[in-house]
Amino acid sequence: MPEVPLEQIKRAHSDVPVDEVFLRRWSPRAFAEQPVSDLNLRILFTAGAWAASSYNEQPWRFVLGRKGDEPWKHIFTHLTTPNQSWAKMAPVLYAGFAKKTFARDGKPNPAAVHDLGAASANIALQATRLGLHTHGMVGFDKPGLHAALGAPEDYEPVACWALGYLGDAEGLPETYREMERQPRQRKPLDQFVFASWSSAAL
Repeated sequence: MPEVPLEQIKRAHSDVPVDEVFLRRWSPRAFAEQPVSDLNLRILFTAGAWAASSYNEQPWRFVLGRKGDEPWKHIFTHLTTPNQSWAKMAPVLYAGFAKKTFARDGKPNPAAVHDLGAASANIALQATRLGLHTHGMVGFDKPGLHAALGAPEDYEPVACWALGYLGDAEGLPETYREMERQPRQRKPLDQFVFASWSSAAL
């Protein structure tokens, strides 16, 4: 019997008619060596640019690395060893930074990390539309990457991302092969949408 394709296994199912892009987005660890075109990268980060942000501050900054260049090497070097074991195949690595203060008055921006997350979600969903995948990582040396990339003090490194086309899970370390083939699941709405802290809203 032929093996079921990963994209088919990972496609989520919902009783509620949400857009197909949400059901198809997932975070693989297996990436193909195929490069991502500059056009597709421009499309992805333009999608990120249109995320909502507090006072339209757009506090996100991304450092983009293509495999073999200095930014890619800096990002890869500062990932934890488990993340390096699979991210080494990704043709693109990028790091997301949040500007901690508002540009207009220098006051702390409490929504900066939230807004960076919104931009990152836009990028991930647009990647799905283009037949690409992203995988976010918080397992990295934040102070080390901040220094290596020469980021200003006002910018906080929040997450690193791998980006590319889906690769062969057989090339992954054994620890991750089975995880790669597990169906996706999410909590039901009554576990996170509440009318009060003790009463489900939906």
